[in-house]
Amino acid sequence: MEKTVLALALLLLATSSARPADVAANKAIVLAYYDAAFNHKDFDKASQFLSPHYIQHRPTAADGPDGLRKILEGLRAKFPQSHGQIKHVLADGDFVALHILFKRTPEARGEAIADFYRLADGKIAEHWDVSQDVPATTVNPNGMF
Repeated sequence: MEKTVLALALLLLATSSARPADVAANKAIVLAYYDAAFNHKDFDKASQFLSPHYIQHRPTAADGPDGLRKILEGLRAKFPQSHGQIKHVLADGDFVALHILFKRTPEARGEAIADFYRLADGKIAEHWDVSQDVPATTVNPNGMF
């Protein structure tokens, strides 16, 4: 009986969701990718973190690394000083979420962005996002971050 319980416990551990080290590695991958892509606009460095079959769910961006290339070219040309300040990072298994204050110009109020990434084999395989402009006034004192 004890051997059966031990075997079952080991099996559950082996098949459970990602280990803490995997979750930490996934966070580090996404943070490094975000900084390279959106703060430094460095496609060569950022693309190293993407799966060749990268799936993009943003309706205005193309799938694959080339979709990122086009976004970064546009940011460099129109908003060279744009910058994202990551306020929160959440991770669960192969998913990492970022809560970001993104400013296209230093003086802008910016956008509140929630980015969601799915990783596979140590690469970013899929991305979703939602954004909302940071308003000048709010009906509560809580702020967006």
